[in-house]
Amino acid sequence: MSLLRTPFYEQHRAAGARLIDFGGWELPVQFSGIMEEHRQVRDSVGLFDVSHMGEIRVRGPDALSAVRRLVTNDVNIEVGQAQYTLMCTPEGGIVDDLIVYRLADKDLLLCVNAARRAADWEWITAHNPSPETAVTIDEGDEWAQIAVQGRHAPAILDGLTDADLQGTPRFGVAACTLAGVSGCLAARTGYTGEDGFEVFIPAAQAPGVWDAVMTAGAPHGIRPIGLGARDTLRLEAKMCLYGNDITLETTPLEAGLRWAVKLDKPGGFIGDEALRRQKAERPRRRLVCLVVEKRIARHGHPILVDGAEIGVVTSGTRSPSLGTNIALGYVPLPLSRPGSSVQVSVRGRLADARVVRAPFYKRPY
Repeated sequence: MSLLRTPFYEQHRAAGARLIDFGGWELPVQFSGIMEEHRQVRDSVGLFDVSHMGEIRVRGPDALSAVRRLVTNDVNIEVGQAQYTLMCTPEGGIVDDLIVYRLADKDLLLCVNAARRAADWEWITAHNPSPETAVTIDEGDEWAQIAVQGRHAPAILDGLTDADLQGTPRFGVAACTLAGVSGCLAARTGYTGEDGFEVFIPAAQAPGVWDAVMTAGAPHGIRPIGLGARDTLRLEAKMCLYGNDITLETTPLEAGLRWAVKLDKPGGFIGDEALRRQKAERPRRRLVCLVVEKRIARHGHPILVDGAEIGVVTSGTRSPSLGTNIALGYVPLPLSRPGSSVQVSVRGRLADARVVRAPFYKRPY
């Protein structure tokens, strides 16, 4: 079966990208190198292709109340605002984490993870409490999406659009014309720990936008950035990756995402009873940040204390920003306090590790 391609495939080839199969999409894992691309975003600005993400529109008089029932956060946001949230099963397991954008009183856009596009669509349509008055539309093929991330991102995009992007607050979203393409949505969100924007572009008109952003960003040395650096950037910022750090078998309370769960919101949400019980009983485990000595821990590596396995690593890498080996992993609640000591079995060899406060990295501006 042939791989899916985004509207920016030709730009990736021309830039010498190393393309891989990523969930059925042919996407760049790197251009010049993961370490170099990572530092480019931390020090200046980078351009990502995230067109593989999914978009689901919810429209109608009950669109807001329907979305509130489907997700854990309260979605108590105004038009032009966005919010991070999750969807859960009745047992409290995480169906996905996503961002809700309120575009109008009765018009919301949900941006879901690429690997969960089909599953989320099925879940939302099956559990929509008001299907006739909150109509769902799968718009995943209608949008391309770029992320411009780094301290110079707002200035670069502001010069290409009719909207005041520099004045857009964090988690704000603005309808705009970008590089001559109308019908775009620019949101001050990201998956890197840096300032920047994620921009939704009508797919048929998208390729020229990539070129315009690269040209406008040239004075800042902008570079295209691949999936490899995207992963190291998000891990330093302790942003969860679905399928690794959060799954159907983990809950938001275990994953340290309690802040995105409103257990007392009117009308409740799917999974709220299970999460209230877990809160009352206290979660038995918690996702923590680990600094690992001498060895690089990876997904699936066991976490041990006194030779007994007590948890598992969910993500790990060598941090380009910090020069240390970092990881996320689930440990029993008593061991989740910063300063707790554990070990990680890295291909059969034990490495000392300690729990540290989240996140590993905070931007200095």
